[in-house]
Amino acid sequence: QVQLVESGGGLVQPGGSLTLSCVASGRIFSGDVMGWYRQAPGKQRELVASISGGGSTRYAASVKGRATISRTNAENTVHLQMNSLKPEDTAVYYCHILRYGSTNYWGQGTQVTVSS
Repeated sequence: QVQLVESGGGLVQPGGSLTLSCVASGRIFSGDVMGWYRQAPGKQRELVASISGGGSTRYAASVKGRATISRTNAENTVHLQMNSLKPEDTAVYYCHILRYGSTNYWGQGTQVTVSS
């Protein structure tokens, strides 16, 4: 079993930056895809970014060029750095692991609010 704990959320002004971090307890495999999703009020949960064990990354079009995802397998961590934040980035951000293509693990989420 894997437990994910996120940190780094909060209130940020438009144009600001933040870094979200996620620590996973339990064993993380190189085949695990780690990522971040977000869910804004009244909207579906959506992928923000993901990274494979080999370092291949995917980004949502809405954050491409503004976000960087990274992982450290030895420390069971995944980070999401976001720059030039916009009010529409306001959401609860969830850490996620996809294992063997079908098993999903989720964190409890961390609130990010972009507002002046």
